[in-house]
Amino acid sequence: MGRAEERRARQRGGRRAAPKSRRSSATAGKSGIRRLFTWKKILGTFLGLCLLGMGAFIVLYMVIDIPEGNADAKLQSNVYKYSDGSLLARAGDRNREIVGLAEVPKPVQKTFVAAENKTFYKDAGVDLKGTARGLLNTVSGKGAQGGSTITQQYVKNFYLTQDQTVSRKLKELVISLKLDREKSKDYILAGYINTSYYGRGAYGIQAAAQAYYRVDAKTLTVEQGAYLAALLQAPNQYDWAIATDTGRKLVKARWNYVLDNMVQQGWLGKSEREAMRFPTPEKPKADPSLGGQTGYLVKAANADLEKQLVAQGAAEDEKQAEALVDRGGWTVTLNIDKKKQAALEKSVRQQLTSKLDPDKRKVDGNVQAGAASVNPKTGALVAMYGGVDYFKHYMNNATRSDYQPASTFKPVILAAALEEQAKTQDGKPITASTVYDGTSKRPVVEDGRKVGFAPENEDDRNYGPISVQTAMNKSVNSVFAQMGVDVGMSEVVDVAGKLGMDTKNMEAVPAQTLGSMGASPLQMAGVYATLDNHGKKVTPALVKSAEHLNRTVTMPDPVGDQVISREAADSVTSVLTGVVDDGTAQQSVANNPGRDGQQVAGKTGTSDNNKSAWFTGYTPNLVTSVGLFGEDAKTQAQVPMYKAGGEPRVNGGGFPAQIWAAYTFGVMGDVSKFDLETQQGAAVQPTFTPTPTQEPTKEPTQEPTTDEPSSSPPPTTEEPSTSPPPSPSTTPPTFTPPTAPQTTPPDDGGGDPFDPVKPGEDP
Repeated sequence: MGRAEERRARQRGGRRAAPKSRRSSATAGKSGIRRLFTWKKILGTFLGLCLLGMGAFIVLYMVIDIPEGNADAKLQSNVYKYSDGSLLARAGDRNREIVGLAEVPKPVQKTFVAAENKTFYKDAGVDLKGTARGLLNTVSGKGAQGGSTITQQYVKNFYLTQDQTVSRKLKELVISLKLDREKSKDYILAGYINTSYYGRGAYGIQAAAQAYYRVDAKTLTVEQGAYLAALLQAPNQYDWAIATDTGRKLVKARWNYVLDNMVQQGWLGKSEREAMRFPTPEKPKADPSLGGQTGYLVKAANADLEKQLVAQGAAEDEKQAEALVDRGGWTVTLNIDKKKQAALEKSVRQQLTSKLDPDKRKVDGNVQAGAASVNPKTGALVAMYGGVDYFKHYMNNATRSDYQPASTFKPVILAAALEEQAKTQDGKPITASTVYDGTSKRPVVEDGRKVGFAPENEDDRNYGPISVQTAMNKSVNSVFAQMGVDVGMSEVVDVAGKLGMDTKNMEAVPAQTLGSMGASPLQMAGVYATLDNHGKKVTPALVKSAEHLNRTVTMPDPVGDQVISREAADSVTSVLTGVVDDGTAQQSVANNPGRDGQQVAGKTGTSDNNKSAWFTGYTPNLVTSVGLFGEDAKTQAQVPMYKAGGEPRVNGGGFPAQIWAAYTFGVMGDVSKFDLETQQGAAVQPTFTPTPTQEPTKEPTQEPTTDEPSSSPPPTTEEPSTSPPPSPSTTPPTFTPPTAPQTTPPDDGGGDPFDPVKPGEDP
């Protein structure tokens, strides 16, 4: 080619024809990039990253151990039940009651697997794809998306937190793998259904079963289980009671999804599935709180349980026992009878509360009521009234022992006399027919000498010669003060302890004969229950059983040994029937239209300055002690109850006996009679011949005072020395006076509670 042709060729190519050197340079650059990103290097880098990740994971696996469960996940409520197993209350920081997987029907167990993790029984505890997706979403800030197995959800609920962080998700992965290797699938499933939140404040399947269907987990149906399993995806949105139309459609779809998966997995038959209908949950119901009487019952049950934990060595002291109970997880069944409890509360409202008007009478705001009702054959505490409301008055009036039991203590003195076969100062056996001097302020004597105690009868009334039976009917202080000394106050205190009173700080002094010690309605119910049970010790038991997971606390037998003879106990019962039929409880109890022929024994009592009033009575099958206490609403000091409820004085035969009668006659069932084996002279007025030393007193030597009149014309206004005897006997009695003079009264009469030298008056 000539030069001209070469020049034309170059002109045709123009600038598109690059110089040779430039083309060579571009070719060289392309070949360098290819060498840098060869497939081998890409593969090597990928494998290196994988190895690095595996190494890091191995390090994590070696470093991260399965931790202790977090404290919040372990929180449980304590469950308290009535004697019939129905729910009384749940108490605690978390509404959760852990149940074993064996208590959940197997088909119900499968509903959770079908809903959340169909491969649960086959997988290694983790969903790698879902976890990876979740990690990417967390890193990119897209939120908590990504799949999780049942094992992973349990790990998150029980061992970790709900935080959406990379570190938490990595821990979840490692712990889930380890847990799946170390624990059984049943262990993991049980943990999952017990820690998950189901809405309505319910944690765990047991609380959820109660919240939505009012049943225990063990009685759930497959349909109900499928609904609870469906709830876990969105508890509040899927709660049928508050869900929108969309929410209801979604939860129904989820419910169907669960059941269809069960059919697919072979856990449910097609025909059975087709017959199933959506189980509409119950409407939400507020959990029973500690208000009303519930708080008193729960706190008293806890105290009994704690005491038993210490006694059995499960706790070193009361403080440790309290911590064990407060930790939760207990199922405590009480002996409280649901119907009797309601009846007792109703009786207090109708017979007392409805008649009090603090706005009209300030004293009405100072009246507190307490009551305890016991089955004497079993020792079960079947009903208890602790006060107007636990949140308004924390002190449990049924168990408090800071008020005098007053004349309700008199049967204890008689029981001691009969048990010890005691004799009067002139050597005559003490029985119901023994005659004493009922003169008010008569000095008590021992071996011919005054002991420095001369109690006043109610309204300073003199009775003269009077039988023990009539003295019990009329609640004559002077008679039982002398009887206590005749028996020996040490023996009286000893028998009081045997019957069930707390005698640790009870001094053996004559003033105790007026019931000037402290006692609670629960204590007095136990004392009278022992008498009703023919002398076999009855210790009222509130707690029937207590269980914590796989552990059961054995409660002591409420019925114990024979502590006094049957003859002594039955003789006291026989005498106490006279108090009801002819004595201070006649108007409220004996003449009550609801009695219907029921045989009743009991005793009234009113303490010093009308600060407490009692009636403790019993039938063959039920013992109930009712106490009214004067307590200043602001200072909690003991105060008189004069004019409360519009009555001049609150006597044991008034409000307390009325509460007792309304309750007892309403729940007693069939009419029953006492089966008594009495000592000679029980409830019998004896035959006497007057002695030449003193004529029997026919009339009281002093008219009753009018300073504190009785609230109503009581039976005590009858002439005691001439009233008909309880048994056929027409011959007038003989009275033998004591060896000491009957004149000088003691320096002190009446006084404050707990003062052994200055006891109170008593009706």
